[in-house]
Amino acid sequence: MTDDSRSGFVTFVGRPNVGKSTLTNALVGEKVAITSDKPQTTRRAIRGILNRPAGQLVIVDTPGIHKPRTLLGERLNSLVEQVLGDVDVIGFCVPATEKVGPGDRRIAESLDGYPRAKKVAIVTKTDAASRDQIGERLLEVDGLREDWAAVIPLSALTREQLGVLTDELLALMPVGPQLYPDDVVTDESTEDRVAEIIREAALEGVRDELPHSIAVTIEDMAPREDSDLTDIYANIIVERDSQKAIIIGHKGSRLADVGKRARAQIEPLVGTRVFLSLRVRVAKEWQRDPKQLGRLGF
Repeated sequence: MTDDSRSGFVTFVGRPNVGKSTLTNALVGEKVAITSDKPQTTRRAIRGILNRPAGQLVIVDTPGIHKPRTLLGERLNSLVEQVLGDVDVIGFCVPATEKVGPGDRRIAESLDGYPRAKKVAIVTKTDAASRDQIGERLLEVDGLREDWAAVIPLSALTREQLGVLTDELLALMPVGPQLYPDDVVTDESTEDRVAEIIREAALEGVRDELPHSIAVTIEDMAPREDSDLTDIYANIIVERDSQKAIIIGHKGSRLADVGKRARAQIEPLVGTRVFLSLRVRVAKEWQRDPKQLGRLGF
């Protein structure tokens, strides 16, 4: 890196499901955050690292800001606030396909509380919107604040304008050395990434309140002796017996499907074939229980 190289932290904020994790993965060029059409999929501050000749971006993927209904929800919002206080740039995301609403306005106004960070407005999902929709969104978003350093429409899916965003974010970062080695794409442990992949597979196809009730823990993960297999024993945690039945499915068919989908993503990550053992456990009302939240890492 040169003497005028830049490095720093950026986070994307917005309502749940505006495409923050998809954008993070697209910028990093590798899947570091799970994605789902379910709100509040992201539950931790996940760092993805992007290296360019001009410098290094550390992208902190956070949960969507929402009105909390549980202790977990409150802790996720607190996590977002903590991250916002530490980053150099905040990217405010609004999907091109939806009109700016009260939730967006509330989040945009709340950025007043973080004067140190520069602010960039990002209109996401332009691949799914018409030109007129994109134009409307740009005007709406531009009017939310007077201090946007830039307003950028883009599509993480088609990668349109991703380079423009990268250049803009790097230009806004402070001059300084890179914070992570060149070959690091995330500071997430392999076990944490495996747990998230399993949770993503479990989220597929579930409805209503169940997505919020799913958590995953890794009991054990180790290479098998005298074999090219990695053994992984994991628990899928739900809050009620009825939810356990849904996750398992008829004669275990749904749980087997979850395992198959998860294994397909875990094997490239760990670099070996994987034996994956999944057990479904009930931890009643864990989202509201401080002790259980602590055990689950929240």
